[in-house]
Amino acid sequence: MKQNILFALNRLKEKLWFRPLIFCILSVFAALLASIADSSDLNDLVPEIKTESLANLLSTISGSMLVISIFAVGSMIAAYSAASNTATPRSFKLITADDVSQNALSVFIGSFIYSIVAMVALQNGYYGKAGHFILFLFTLLFFTLVIVTFLRWVERISKLGRMGHTIKLVEEATANAIKARLEAPTLNGVAINPNQERGFAIYSDVTGYVQQINMFKLQKIAETWDAFITVNTLPGSFATKDKPLFYLVIKTKASKKPDYQEMKSAFTIGTMRYFDEDPRFGLITLSEIASRALSPAVNDPGTAIQIVGSYVRMFSLWSNPIQDTSSQKDVYDRIAVPEIIIADLFEDAFRPIARDGAGNIEVMIRLQKAFKTLATIDNFDLKKAAMQHSQNAYERAKLEMKYETDLAELKRECLFAK
Repeated sequence: MKQNILFALNRLKEKLWFRPLIFCILSVFAALLASIADSSDLNDLVPEIKTESLANLLSTISGSMLVISIFAVGSMIAAYSAASNTATPRSFKLITADDVSQNALSVFIGSFIYSIVAMVALQNGYYGKAGHFILFLFTLLFFTLVIVTFLRWVERISKLGRMGHTIKLVEEATANAIKARLEAPTLNGVAINPNQERGFAIYSDVTGYVQQINMFKLQKIAETWDAFITVNTLPGSFATKDKPLFYLVIKTKASKKPDYQEMKSAFTIGTMRYFDEDPRFGLITLSEIASRALSPAVNDPGTAIQIVGSYVRMFSLWSNPIQDTSSQKDVYDRIAVPEIIIADLFEDAFRPIARDGAGNIEVMIRLQKAFKTLATIDNFDLKKAAMQHSQNAYERAKLEMKYETDLAELKRECLFAK
């Protein structure tokens, strides 16, 4: 249930209007809240603030904030365009969800709304002596917040959309998705028993990517009908009308059939993939950045080497002990979920780099060193995948490299070299 709420909140955070809307509501509330002080004993304790000084201060804020807000939007759009053009369009969602930029835009627009509302209320005699003083304090607070936010935002906008920053954002999002999957390899369901009856297949009515599975909802439905569900499409899978979405076994006879549409509604299917619960999407996004960097038009092998380092850090997460999830409250014992396959993750991550960088000795050596490092992790599937891709990468290099000395040096770095 918690995962479903986080998924919905993350989608809201990606909307550019969400945080500015919240801040605008708070700013209007702050502008009107100052009048409450007039009904308290503060009138005899606070100094008198002239209406003209408050009006001038509010006019300064309203005039400057509108200009700064327009400038901020223009800078953010330029950063988004740069990220899409230099990295990959798939990183766009992470760039737009940048907390510092969204907070800055929210403060700028919210301060503008606050100053307008406060100015109208001030000019119409809405505040008394204490209200003037509280409004003055609020205005100073907003003014300070704007300055601090602007300085912080200028530092962030200089990085936003840059290649290194984009790679960092994608790596962090992918690492979080991997950690979540390692903690719950079967999404808190049970492992698939190959000897167990799968039941009859239920197909999707729409075509698109599975973005999330509401395990809580599926569990409740399965308990109601005394059924067992075997999931066939993990988040990130492409659901089609000819591919089973899940399999269903009803253990007891019922007078009527269960509502299959209600079960299907537990699968959120859309046209896009998200990083939250889809580790493969993050790996694919990084591979796209590396492939673009290795293209003849860009010719930036350093970026590909940097991404290989990111892959080593992410796959090294398998070296950490997996927490025992048997004691968790949310254990869905009526849902079987397949675990993510490490071989598939290696294909997503390393095959594009091995293919596009086959003729570059620096990239291929770094790739082989990465496979050596990952092979030392105590995980059989990881070792097997590293060995296989080490061999595949060398075979690709043999077809592209013409200089024998480079090939000999590369072979010495391979896992299979003696």
